[in-house]
Amino acid sequence: MMLADAAQVANGKLFILGGGWSVTGPEPSPSAIVLKIAVPWDQANKSHHLVLSLIDTDGNPLTASDPAGQQQPFRIEADFEAGRPAGIAPGTPLDVPVALNLGPIPLMPGGRYVWVLSIDGHTDEDWRLPFTVRPMATAPTSS
Repeated sequence: MMLADAAQVANGKLFILGGGWSVTGPEPSPSAIVLKIAVPWDQANKSHHLVLSLIDTDGNPLTASDPAGQQQPFRIEADFEAGRPAGIAPGTPLDVPVALNLGPIPLMPGGRYVWVLSIDGHTDEDWRLPFTVRPMATAPTSS
C-alpha cells in the first residue's frame, strides 16, 4: 500500500507519480491509493471484495454525504479476481495492481488519518496506511 499524487495501471504494472508520501495539505488536494495485492494460488479464479475505510486516530470512521444528503462512512469498495496465466508454476502468488485516484478530500488541518484495507472481511496490521494533514500556517504577529 502506498499514497501517491496520482497512479495508473497499464499492462499489469503500476505507474506512480509522487508516491510514498505520508504528510499532505493543509489544503485538500487530489491523491491516489496504490495497492499491489498478492493473491494466493488457491484463491485464483475467485471473486474477492476489498474495502478501504478512512478513519481518524481514534478509530472513528470519517463520513461524507451521499446523494440523498445522508452521512455515510467514507469508504471505497471494489471486487477483483485474479486468473492463473498459462504456464505459471503452481503455488505462484498472482499480482493484482490497483490504482485508486481520489479527488480532494476535505480533512481537518493538523489531523492524523488512516486508510484501512480489508479483503473478503479480513485485515492485517500491514494493511493500514497512516498519514498526517499539516496544520494551517499561522500569520506572524507584529510586536
